[in-house]
Amino acid sequence: MPAAVMRRAVRETVSGLPREFWWLWTSTLINRLGAFVATFMALYLTLDRGYSASYAGLVASLHGLGGVISSLAAGVMTDRFGRRPTLLVAQVSTAASVALLGFMHDPVAIAAVAFLVGMASNASRPAVQAMMADIVRPEDRVRAFSLNYWAINLGFAVSSMGAGFIAQFSYLAGFLIEAGMTLACALVVFAKLPESKPVQAAKEAEAPVGLGTVLRDGRFMSVVGLSFLVALVFQQGSVGLPVAMGRAGFTPADYGTAIAVNGVMIVALQIPVGRFIEHRDPKSLLVVSSLLAGYGFGLTAFAGSVGVFTLTVCVWTLAEIVNAPTQTGLVVRLSPVHGRGRYQGMYTLSWALASLVAPVMSGVVIDRFGAAWLWGLCAVVGTAAGLGYGLLMRRLPVEEPVREAVRGSVPEVSRGASQGAGAVGGAVPSGVGAGVTPGPGTTNAPATTPHAEPTPA
Repeated sequence: MPAAVMRRAVRETVSGLPREFWWLWTSTLINRLGAFVATFMALYLTLDRGYSASYAGLVASLHGLGGVISSLAAGVMTDRFGRRPTLLVAQVSTAASVALLGFMHDPVAIAAVAFLVGMASNASRPAVQAMMADIVRPEDRVRAFSLNYWAINLGFAVSSMGAGFIAQFSYLAGFLIEAGMTLACALVVFAKLPESKPVQAAKEAEAPVGLGTVLRDGRFMSVVGLSFLVALVFQQGSVGLPVAMGRAGFTPADYGTAIAVNGVMIVALQIPVGRFIEHRDPKSLLVVSSLLAGYGFGLTAFAGSVGVFTLTVCVWTLAEIVNAPTQTGLVVRLSPVHGRGRYQGMYTLSWALASLVAPVMSGVVIDRFGAAWLWGLCAVVGTAAGLGYGLLMRRLPVEEPVREAVRGSVPEVSRGASQGAGAVGGAVPSGVGAGVTPGPGTTNAPATTPHAEPTPA
């Protein structure tokens, strides 16, 4: 692509987004530049501490359990108390718990603090996604989510390479660096981001949106289940892959090099791919990305060198580039304005549950049957998710803009799916108006992610 065409594409991608979005984007980037714990926890426990893959899986699952518990609570807090307070509490708590984890030596203490880290780090995700939906116009949301995911992986690419070498000298330094960077994110939120929670006029009051509303939305809950399957596959990039590579004799730096390609590819391709998918059928995008994810990890069964591991990362990274903004944009599109936190919390729950299940699954399968069985299982799960999306993502409601008042400096945003389409609102009939989403973001994603997280922010 000629340089002039590329520059024009970049300008069109980044233009027209509000200032508040860019401060939120900056906070995401800082957070991912300091990522360490989620990526290197398995290697830390198995190689540095000498624990088994099963114990590493148990600790990672407790980390995921913390995220499960905080997902819905943070979603409710986001709607009730606001996006900004939820973000501040989550990020300060994450910084404190990550620093504490670095000083733990007793296996029970490590597991307990990992649980707290999972609770704190996951609590920011519903608030980030809801705030982004508040401040960005509906027609710009896929583009905004692509840019945010780009920031997640720009930070992830840099931190993976650096942290891989840091881990060879001092895992504690990695924990402390992540704590400091997360605290810096909290300072950015405190200093630069106003509250964006929409203010609802009495004459425009909707039926209350509670967790029961979300649970009764049968179609939405079905796609949340499919999101769990996709997340289960993507999680193997941070739990199954490092353990398998370690068992095969590769070093933390080898794993860091291979997984950093994930972030590098997203940094290079997210903007052009984001422009390509912005107005395309989300059903097709989700089906294709699910299949690519499953078979990308499935190919890992044939990897015997860092180069081949890197090649498999390239395949499932393509799935991640398409999947993350598509799913996140749809969840926002199909959520009620005054219930965005709860809907995002339920979506985040699917990734948190995957964080809980994936480490145990990978540890047990690797210990008992070998890594090849794990990668074959990923191919099966990805195929099932793709078929499920093909069946469920039919007749999506049309997005219609609705004006609403918003706190802070953002004068107005547009509403997601219209109530007339049956996608949002109070008593939504079961099976009507659903959504889907990763990350992820993430993100993040998980972060996410990423692990990108999706890994996740």
